[in-house]
Amino acid sequence: MTNTYYEFFCPVKVIAGKAALEHIPYELTGLAAKRPMIVTDKGVRAAGLLDPVIAACEESGLDIVSIYDDVPPDSSTGVVRAIAAIYRNEKCDSIIAVGGGSAIDTGKAVNILVSEGGEDIAKYTGAGVLKRALKPFFVVPTTAGTGSEVTSIAVITDEAKGVKLPFTSSFLLPNAAIIDPRMTLTLPPHVTAATAMDAMTHAIESFTCMAKNPLSDAYATAAVKKVSQSLLQVMDNPKDSLGRLELAQASTMAGIAFSNSMVGLVHSLGHATGAICHLPHGLCMSLYLPYVLEFNLETIREPLGELLLYLEGPEVYAATPASRRAEASISALRILRDALYKRCKLPRTLKETGKVTEDQLDQIAGMAINDGSIMFNPKEVSLKDARAVLQRAWA
Repeated sequence: MTNTYYEFFCPVKVIAGKAALEHIPYELTGLAAKRPMIVTDKGVRAAGLLDPVIAACEESGLDIVSIYDDVPPDSSTGVVRAIAAIYRNEKCDSIIAVGGGSAIDTGKAVNILVSEGGEDIAKYTGAGVLKRALKPFFVVPTTAGTGSEVTSIAVITDEAKGVKLPFTSSFLLPNAAIIDPRMTLTLPPHVTAATAMDAMTHAIESFTCMAKNPLSDAYATAAVKKVSQSLLQVMDNPKDSLGRLELAQASTMAGIAFSNSMVGLVHSLGHATGAICHLPHGLCMSLYLPYVLEFNLETIREPLGELLLYLEGPEVYAATPASRRAEASISALRILRDALYKRCKLPRTLKETGKVTEDQLDQIAGMAINDGSIMFNPKEVSLKDARAVLQRAWA
């Protein structure tokens, strides 16, 4: 499964660790930005997570000109237009997105409009449309899962047409990602679990998909190891800032991995389930992961077996016969999911979610096989295959 040719690209500066937020003013002034706007959501603001960002800027004599804190969980073209109008009126010159995937995607889309001009964000959908650098843009993730801070993709809903608009360009990448453990200390247990499993899935799919390469593999295995070693510790001790930092770094590493190697069927099923049943993305990733790995097993036996080293450590890896390591990796993930279910009731099957009915499985399967991620799945997937995986994931 080694590619003879591949490309790897990640120009995002990562500023991580204790007091990372205090470096934001230095980064802004380095790009001649003096009038930043913060894009975030109500939950982030209510949790007090903007306070250290604002304080860091004020201490350096840098004023936050405007704060937009009404980004919805599923951001839309209307929201993007509204924020862009405020940005222009307030004569802002840079954007700091503080939040999870929705706030970050919204920040990326706003940056397109304020840099390129106009009101119609739909004009810039697809790949290769943007031809030049955008305004200074910084991302402060408050969840440890999506990896959006290092991906060149954004997805925004067009409410009028009822479709999701994808944007893809290396110009969407932030100038810097600021990874500070203070930003994830207040994450509730179920969000901590789901987002960490999102990162785990990004890493495992990137390591087993068709476009894997040696550089993405290095980031993917490091991410798997960090989630395996830190997730349950953080679940048992939510204020463990070192563990929180490990999960945040795992998310960033997994983001770098999958944006350079792609994902597979777990994401195709997850995208479809999210669209039809409105289940959170991280939950879908955690739920489908072992079932898809079982479906792909014979095609990915070697790399999946290799992952046992990072999931369970050298002793277990050495004690497990090579022919059984792939199955042992799936077993380790099932045990981890059981432990998360015990701690925060993170569902392991579609039935346990209470939000999916068995008669929706055909619709989910139909949408999943038309999802772009499926192209990179290591094994070809028919409609019947997708339906069978969903049936196994049902109960």
